[in-house]
Amino acid sequence: MSKATMGLKFVFVWCMLLGSIQLSVGGRERHYKFDVEYMIRTPDCLEHVVMGINGQFPGPTIRAQVGDTLNIALTNKLFTEGTVIHWHGIRQLETPWADGTAAISQCAINPGETFLYRFTVDKPGTYFYHGHYGMQRAAGLYGSLIVDLPKGQKEPFYYDSEFNLLLSDLWHTSSHEQEVGLSSIPLKWIGEPQTLLINGRGQFNCSLAAKFINTTLPQCHFRGGEQCAPQILHVEPNKTYRIRIASTTSLASLNLAISNHKLVVVEADGNYVTPFEVDDMDIYSGESYSVLLRTDQDPKKNYWLSIGVRGRKPNTPQGLTILNYVNISASVFPTSPPPITPLWNDFERSKAFTKKIIAKMGTPQPPKFSDRRIFLLNTQNRVYGFTKWAINNVSLTLPPTPYLGSIKFKINNAFDQTPPPVTFPQDYDIFNSPVNPNATIGNGVYMFHHNEVVDVILQNANQLSGIGSEIHPWHLHGHDFWVLGYGEGKFKRGDEKKFNLTHAPLRNTAVIFPYGWTALRFKADNPGVWAFHCHIEPHLHMGMGVIFAEAVHKVGRIPKGTLNCGLTGKMLTENGHY
Repeated sequence: MSKATMGLKFVFVWCMLLGSIQLSVGGRERHYKFDVEYMIRTPDCLEHVVMGINGQFPGPTIRAQVGDTLNIALTNKLFTEGTVIHWHGIRQLETPWADGTAAISQCAINPGETFLYRFTVDKPGTYFYHGHYGMQRAAGLYGSLIVDLPKGQKEPFYYDSEFNLLLSDLWHTSSHEQEVGLSSIPLKWIGEPQTLLINGRGQFNCSLAAKFINTTLPQCHFRGGEQCAPQILHVEPNKTYRIRIASTTSLASLNLAISNHKLVVVEADGNYVTPFEVDDMDIYSGESYSVLLRTDQDPKKNYWLSIGVRGRKPNTPQGLTILNYVNISASVFPTSPPPITPLWNDFERSKAFTKKIIAKMGTPQPPKFSDRRIFLLNTQNRVYGFTKWAINNVSLTLPPTPYLGSIKFKINNAFDQTPPPVTFPQDYDIFNSPVNPNATIGNGVYMFHHNEVVDVILQNANQLSGIGSEIHPWHLHGHDFWVLGYGEGKFKRGDEKKFNLTHAPLRNTAVIFPYGWTALRFKADNPGVWAFHCHIEPHLHMGMGVIFAEAVHKVGRIPKGTLNCGLTGKMLTENGHY
């Protein structure tokens, strides 16, 4: 039996012995002061204006324990634009106003203002935070958020130490220029990113692996301390390391590999999964994972860690750093080329990886039946000559008054009261360009009863013109959902018989593959108003999202300063209170 097989067997046995984890109640208060500002940095060895926090890019890592309450005083120092921060993967139980979604859960924080986010982290896992206003995530407003188990409790797998990898993409055009291009006639697409970043570091005008790959770029030479110098992963031989990986990319789907080493996937989106071993792994925007790495290779060598583009025809070099066995100097380069990123359009390989993700034994499983089913068709359309993305032929445009306030206080003229369509014409041909490409804009809301069990069938289709269908990772705020299954072509009656109701993984982000469907089930048990959208930032900017509301009348007191804009701001001015 190989060392890799023995290690995987050990992980399985460890998980079986520990079973499900009971979490403690209560915790400590943790206080943070975040100043959001623009800064000049050289993340890929060229100078750029990026968004950061407290002078850091990416923003500071938040680390807390289950049951802790985070108090984050965010001050907007951007001078001319609002901002908010979304705490991605945190369910915001009883604090929907702290979700950090402009025009949905709160008003944008104006320049010079300070807003206090206060919420409890209720489950362990690998998470992150990012801007959720305009395209501020593309500008660099993001950071890691790690939630540990309470002291005295153990993970259902063993490891000696851990690393944190936050993956992102970088353009040499500003996010503002990208926004203007996406909102122009004709559309000016943002193009592929110039650089892939690992913990905010990449190399554009040189290559770490110039000696090993076919490139015209010179070999990188670093003296130490450069902002674009890679963060080396220092490891000891014959140890097990947990690598926490999160993707906050604006566009790129990625594949990650470490040369000569296996990876054992143990966590996805803050939920334990049945461990499985891979040579490399795909990760889409909005997803997070934990993998276990056993340092069982030749300790007299160093090894590449690489990320490369998947799902889109790449025009971006791999992002690279080095796994350094401490027996030798970190300046010694690996002796072989970096791992080869799988072909960008090998979707069968991507599907095979995704379908290996199943729930760990003991994970709560979905209700056997749903109360309601909605179908959401993703299409690219035209609205008054503008190129947009639409759901059931409606492209989302957010209103000036946040939904949370307008629904709670019954301000009926704040958004479109007509319920959005819950399905699409059954004769729609998903394999060809739309016969009628025109869509409408809208801001209606899908309303759910408290504790209603809802099935969502995400349906992919052909692009606006030509032949092609894109990958879309969809993220739901305020919840985890069960992924019931994936299918080819158009969802049809009888496909529900294929649903996985026995070991469905819990996720907060799920991918739809080209010309396929993805089935999700969630329980509307978290009163509030929640965004559900494609996590590719330009797609959301172009309208690829919907709004879910559930039992908003059960939402408790909303702090002042949350809704001081639009019609709720007017109400506050007239009444003096919410």
